[in-house]
Amino acid sequence: MPAPAEIRVLALGRFPEVVPGMDLVALIRTAAAEVAFAFQAGDILVVTQKIVSKAEGALVDLTTVEPSDLAQRWAAAWSKDARQIEVVLRESKHIVRMLNGVLITETHGGFICANAGVDASNVGGQDIVCLLPRDPDGSAAALRATLSAELGFDLPVIISDSFGRAWRHGIINVAIGLSGLAAVTDYRGQTDAHGYLLSASILAVADELAAAAELIMGKLDGRPVAVIRGYAYDPAEGSGRDLIMDPARDLFR
Repeated sequence: MPAPAEIRVLALGRFPEVVPGMDLVALIRTAAAEVAFAFQAGDILVVTQKIVSKAEGALVDLTTVEPSDLAQRWAAAWSKDARQIEVVLRESKHIVRMLNGVLITETHGGFICANAGVDASNVGGQDIVCLLPRDPDGSAAALRATLSAELGFDLPVIISDSFGRAWRHGIINVAIGLSGLAAVTDYRGQTDAHGYLLSASILAVADELAAAAELIMGKLDGRPVAVIRGYAYDPAEGSGRDLIMDPARDLFR
């Protein structure tokens, strides 16, 4: 597909504090009405993981957690909360790195990230931590189905979260779940303008869209939803798992 001449990133209105059981579709509808925003065919909705997890009740009260010996030792060595470390260990399928106060794990869903995605920011309680959604693709599909039915056209959805990167400084939003678009664009087998055959070029489209959306959402602005307009995406039943590196090719695991 040719690159579009213009892509727009549009913010909806601010959201209230999301608590378990809230209807995200209703909140999205209200946030759109607040700024007189009208969805259009071809739009892509990007939703931060945090509000999905909150609405789905993926929260843990640390006062109910009994830390293991490992969690207590690690927390004592690095001035961490042993209860939160215990939650990280429970959410981890495999510990990738545990060094110098940094805990990198593989989650049960296959993501390699810091602290298994367990996060205490923007949660609303001193002893509450937020987990990743149990099924980010399923969460994206549910939002897509309801919103598309209401709008009368398909609205792809990306669930985003902030991850670090092995060879770059700073965090960036990536897609952990999606529905309605391909996660990647594969250029392998095509030739460039000079006749060079591309053999390794696979573009992480969903990650790039998630990262673009973060620029307008902000971390502290109460705008957890954004819309990408103008990108000619590939309609498909994509998955966040399509973006996970095969362990056999992961040189950093």
